[in-house]
Amino acid sequence: MPIEQRTDTHPPLAVIGGGNMASAIIFGAADAGVLDPARCVIADPDPNVRTKFQIAVPTASEALDRLAEFEIDQKSLPGQILLAVKPQVFPLIADELLGRFDGDSSRVVLSVIAGVRSATIRRRLGQGARVVRIMPNTPARIRRGMCAITIGDGAQSGDEQFGLALMQAVGEVIGIDESMMDAFTGFAGSGPAYVFYLAEAMAKAGEAVGFDPAEAQRIANAVLIGSAGLLESDDRSPAELRRAVTSPNGTTQAGTETLDRQRMMDAIIAAVTAARDRGAELAAAAD
Repeated sequence: MPIEQRTDTHPPLAVIGGGNMASAIIFGAADAGVLDPARCVIADPDPNVRTKFQIAVPTASEALDRLAEFEIDQKSLPGQILLAVKPQVFPLIADELLGRFDGDSSRVVLSVIAGVRSATIRRRLGQGARVVRIMPNTPARIRRGMCAITIGDGAQSGDEQFGLALMQAVGEVIGIDESMMDAFTGFAGSGPAYVFYLAEAMAKAGEAVGFDPAEAQRIANAVLIGSAGLLESDDRSPAELRRAVTSPNGTTQAGTETLDRQRMMDAIIAAVTAARDRGAELAAAAD
């Protein structure tokens, strides 16, 4: 799905949920000049979380009230809402906001909730909600995220522009069809965990061949970070880079042949598939 960036003024924002992903998006977008913290309100029940933000309130309903105040006081574009809560919390938020989206066709709702379809969000919030789904991953915290965006139920062309700007502030963005969102979540959303799993396994392997735990983890981390740098800077494919390291009948070949015998590639594919399928299960439960 091709996406084009617009350059008009960005709207105020109400963020429902102030956890790690919401924080990464808010602070990254603010630093990039995409978001004005003075026109952004965060709703979170935890007072310790609220202290991180310039404007914060305990409830989603209060956040929408503040959003309306921004719109009136500053004669701005209609505000948008970012849903950044866990899937099991969404029904409670929907109940709290019941009636707030009835007949309002200007409210764009950006959702980073894994596994909850846009049609479900719109049905629970009200037919006035114009839903855009976005899915970042945890490297968004350091502005190296891989994010997906899709125009969802009730949304119109152009409704994705602010969400796109937010995501571009914290990483790369790809436009996809909503039917691929569970696959993207299992692949890229969960992907950092697979890399961290590899780092953990490599450190344990280092210990097995004689390094102390701290040395083993330091070496493993450096190998992964350096290799990621090569992936980014070298035009060759991962397979070509691997072959460049692998001398015939050498040490690396012995290692990679062992990985092949252990069916490591099959295991990674199975992991991504299982994560995708869990996303579909979450969607079915939310429906």
